[in-house]
Amino acid sequence: MTGRSFTHQGFTLWFTGLSGAGKSTISRIIEKRLREAGARVEVLDGDVVRENLSKGLGFSKEDRDINIRRIGFVCELLSRNGVIAIVAAISPYRAIREEIRERILNFVEIYVECPIDVVSERDVKGLYKKAMAGHLPQFTGVSDPYEPPLHPEVIVHSASETTEESTNKVWAKLEELGLISF
Repeated sequence: MTGRSFTHQGFTLWFTGLSGAGKSTISRIIEKRLREAGARVEVLDGDVVRENLSKGLGFSKEDRDINIRRIGFVCELLSRNGVIAIVAAISPYRAIREEIRERILNFVEIYVECPIDVVSERDVKGLYKKAMAGHLPQFTGVSDPYEPPLHPEVIVHSASETTEESTNKVWAKLEELGLISF
């Protein structure tokens, strides 16, 4: 990508999907590509945000909504100031994601779709096993709902696509939408 002039505007890439679907993995690759091209970009990973911006919140619907609204507020600030905000957060409730979409001018939702049996196999922390045994209440996809987006800009199927294929899908959509260009 070197040698070519790269331009971008502020926008938000919102990766949503079950725990272990591949949101963080794909978002980090996109971040790296954008930085290499000269973009101003910040990643808000769900686990990191919970530790630093939403510490003390639990996993009730109300607390999850507060957490996602906080992430959305930060994205809104970054995006309108020309920074690319990348979110990798489960964000299980459709209505809150739509609320955030309405507040951010250039909002691109990426649904990282992956079947529960595949994310369970990928689960290095053993969270799905604990949730399925009833030891983790309010676990998204097991004892708490996950509402897939109805009209995301991009759907990646992390169980059947390579990480590179998924990343290229997202990148192509950003070019198609005119949010990045060379």
